[in-house]
Amino acid sequence: MGFRFFYYLHPVQWIDRINLIIGKAVSWLTFILVLVIILDVSLRYVFSITSAASFEVEWHLFAIIFLLGAAYTLQEDRHVRVDVFYDKYSKKAKAWINLLGTLLLLIPFCAIIFSESLYFVKNSYDLSETSPQPGGLQNRWIIKSMIPLGFFLLMLGGVSMVLRSIKILKQK
Repeated sequence: MGFRFFYYLHPVQWIDRINLIIGKAVSWLTFILVLVIILDVSLRYVFSITSAASFEVEWHLFAIIFLLGAAYTLQEDRHVRVDVFYDKYSKKAKAWINLLGTLLLLIPFCAIIFSESLYFVKNSYDLSETSPQPGGLQNRWIIKSMIPLGFFLLMLGGVSMVLRSIKILKQK
């Protein structure tokens, strides 16, 4: 499954495939995060060894899971919403809600966060920012780059949702 495969897909399939691959990959980070936490707690309470780096790795893994998993969560329709009302609506009413909510709220919000966070990452890279903690992690720009990447993927997921909603609204 190379680049040619993606070339022939419809944009919705292309976006959904990318978010599925990233979402599945990121789901494995949850397992790694649990192992890092177990190791950190064991070292701290059994051997009285603490490490700023291991604590930061936990937060970085959590941030990556949250930021890169958001688009996959949107694709799988697992984000929080008021299902008490939404579930009772027709398929077309749901499509209208998804279309308008995505166009008026999700995509503009993602675009703002994406564009504003690029400077944040660039500044961190230019300054060779490191952790303020002794023994903390270096190259903070790497974790900060997950912000624009995550919001870009979420924005792509929003585009996919818009296209799916339009398809539903065009059905008779």
